[in-house]
Amino acid sequence: MPSPGNVVAGSAAIREALSGLLAATSRTSRVGWIGIGRMGHAMAERLAKGGADITVWNRTRAKAEPLAASGAKVANEIAELASCDIVFVMVSAWKDVQEVIAGPRGLLSADSPAVKLVVECSSISLEGSAELRRVLDARGIALLAAPVSGNAKVIKAGRVSFVCSGPRSAFDAALPFLRMIGPSASYVGDGELARIVKICHNVFLGVVTQSLAEVTILAQKAGVPRHAFLDFMNRSVLGSTFSRYKTPAFVNLDFSVTFSPALLRKDLDLGLDAARRFEVPMPLASLTRDAVQTMIGFGLADQDFAQLLVVVAKASGLALVPENVPVGDGLS
Repeated sequence: MPSPGNVVAGSAAIREALSGLLAATSRTSRVGWIGIGRMGHAMAERLAKGGADITVWNRTRAKAEPLAASGAKVANEIAELASCDIVFVMVSAWKDVQEVIAGPRGLLSADSPAVKLVVECSSISLEGSAELRRVLDARGIALLAAPVSGNAKVIKAGRVSFVCSGPRSAFDAALPFLRMIGPSASYVGDGELARIVKICHNVFLGVVTQSLAEVTILAQKAGVPRHAFLDFMNRSVLGSTFSRYKTPAFVNLDFSVTFSPALLRKDLDLGLDAARRFEVPMPLASLTRDAVQTMIGFGLADQDFAQLLVVVAKASGLALVPENVPVGDGLS
């Protein structure tokens, strides 16, 4: 079975286009942005405030219009972005990527698009990413797979991380813009390798959150307040940026959405599909997927996936109440 790094864009047209982009600067390149959801809005805003010449499009224009105050131009149609040098894509799923790139009114519907590079930041499958690369390669457009670690709050704090794969010259051309959004961008190789890294990342996100929920409820049921337990954990060698970030939600039960249960379930499914493909046993990921499904079945799909804590508490016969203790999230 082929490796996710086997599909490599390398046509002469793409090499020439990327050479031109590398000769330009972040001040002269025109940037397009497709997708102004929670993540896309925060990322595009940082580009606009950083001085990029950026034009944004969203299916619901009203969600994009506030970015004009930061210096962005707002397009009515995706085809208006075809004159840009680089186009970023940040949408929910593979079907949305297909629509905005190759659909009847997508980016490639424009006559002779001038786009040289698409930077695709959504969480999609290896197969979808490879198909997108083939479609763009046929039009002489390079693809940089650049999924992200973080959410809107993390982006606004300047702490988001990118993992990137594709032609090295595509990464070099995109890097000035990636660094406007966040300080960390890791290049992991050719083809779709960034996708497998992001899938592994989000599987770990689910497993770690489920594990943290279990031990937090165990400590509470034994008589330890959640805030005291998590304070100890966060100060120990096992503490992390993520455990500190989720502490306010676990302590005070503020489950405002940063990442929905449905999106986490999608990424766990992608991880388990990849595990079958590469014949890697992932028993913890399988159990966590079931826990997320249980959370959704309990009607907890509209708030943050940190409600895994609530599911563990219910299974333990424990009714949770906010502790109303001021705790930091480690970002400020």
